[in-house]
Amino acid sequence: MSRSTDFLVLGSGIAGLSFALEAARHGRVTIVTKKEPERGSTAWAQGGISAVLSPEDSVDLHVKDTLEAGAGLCDEPVVREVCSEGAAVIAKLQERGVEFARSGDGLELGREGGHSERRVVHAGDHTGLDVENALLARVAEHENIELLAHHFAVDLILDDKKKRRLLARGGAAPTVLGAWVLDAETGEVDAFAASSTVLATGGSGKVYLYTTNDDVSTGDGLAMAYRAGALISNVEFYQFHPTCLYHPHAKSFLVSEAVRGEGGVLIGAEGEALMEGVHPRGDLAPRDVVARTIDRYMKRTGVQCVHLDVSFKDADFLRERFPTIHDRCLELGIDMTRDPIPVVPAAHYQCGGVVASLDGTTDLPGLLAIGEVACTGLHGANRLASNSLLEGAVMGRRAAEAAARRLAESPAPASVPEWDVGAAVPSDESVVITQSWEEVRRFMWNYVGIFRNDVRLQRARRRMALTEEEIRDYYWRFLVTPDLLELRNLAHVARMVIESALWRQESRGLHYTTTYPEPSEVFARPSFLRRPPHGDVPELLP
Repeated sequence: MSRSTDFLVLGSGIAGLSFALEAARHGRVTIVTKKEPERGSTAWAQGGISAVLSPEDSVDLHVKDTLEAGAGLCDEPVVREVCSEGAAVIAKLQERGVEFARSGDGLELGREGGHSERRVVHAGDHTGLDVENALLARVAEHENIELLAHHFAVDLILDDKKKRRLLARGGAAPTVLGAWVLDAETGEVDAFAASSTVLATGGSGKVYLYTTNDDVSTGDGLAMAYRAGALISNVEFYQFHPTCLYHPHAKSFLVSEAVRGEGGVLIGAEGEALMEGVHPRGDLAPRDVVARTIDRYMKRTGVQCVHLDVSFKDADFLRERFPTIHDRCLELGIDMTRDPIPVVPAAHYQCGGVVASLDGTTDLPGLLAIGEVACTGLHGANRLASNSLLEGAVMGRRAAEAAARRLAESPAPASVPEWDVGAAVPSDESVVITQSWEEVRRFMWNYVGIFRNDVRLQRARRRMALTEEEIRDYYWRFLVTPDLLELRNLAHVARMVIESALWRQESRGLHYTTTYPEPSEVFARPSFLRRPPHGDVPELLP
């Protein structure tokens, strides 16, 4: 079946919902989300949103901190534009119903790693959830917005697949006409036509064995854009959050960096302060520095975790400032007002992605990419804490303006190709998906994680080549399912990360390789890759 809309949004986080609310003033919006709409990284964001609101702070300082965290690869004009919009973003979210924590006559400002001033606007330690719920409530009220849960985008629809191969050789780019979407409940795949198709699909943390991300973060938008021929950048820079709760029943639970912002100290097995003497900002050093320090300590000593101690702070303050963390820890027998919290690093944020301007436009006409799936130059080689929700909101608004302009010139196509099942049949070998999923995530963690080297990366490349071959064979023989689509997407993301990491022969930001432990001026630039004319091995561009 074929359906039509003005704006097709894939994803339901802060970027996608912000886009939808703005774009609905200009046309019909269809939001496709593969699980419940409140799933995804936005709802899990505990810390807050960076915004310059204090008289002691300035946009210049926010820019400086962002550039320092980005290790020389940020696009400074982009950084300045995003940092300049912090106050406006907060005001718009308040207008849409988000109630941020207050202090006196103004908003309470927290501080996180890499920030020189207090500038993190928050709602306790459940900021993202409050933002998500408020935006979903506004979406539900809008007659111009349709939200389809349990619908999974399979692939982008191109006007001419041959153009993708020509694009790889410098030719004209194909136009994106919409996307094929699987209804997970019926198993049917529908073709959705749209003037603009918006990737707001978030990151790909599930490519790693340990992650703070929800299970939905499987790199779907990044993989679809890659298969369509879009330009991809900086995917070797995957951020590992230093403090994920270490407990057998605490899957993916993040302990916010704001805990360290309020004085929390990382300690080792003997109670020693791990960050002392490592960085001038100590426990508030940039995330890449802290994560590497913890990982190095764990490997050297053989311990399974380190501890984050904030028990010396007032107990009532901790319960009020961090209610979600406090309650979750207490459920697991950990009282953060008395005991240090066991933590380990885990994959957290995709700093690279689909190359996009701040208005979401990519090098494929009709395709926008916003939020974590996009690479705008804001984050560079390492994201500054709490800049992600800010970027998502900024891009959502600007992308809606760009999509409205396109709608006036290029309405949704009258028809698009229907999904072709071919000779595919229902699968009787689902164990292939489970086995391949576990293999990919485990060797990505062991070989392409916080510490890398060329030997490990080459091992990962060889294993990925074999795994991709098996997945490709399975994909073409059997009907698509959500599990199969996620595995296919994770495989493409893994291969992109591996190839980009092999290309970057230096250590910079989140990419640390013992083969090349120092930064190099030769590689003081973003990486770029594109799907080649034939095959699926990413082609790094000069």
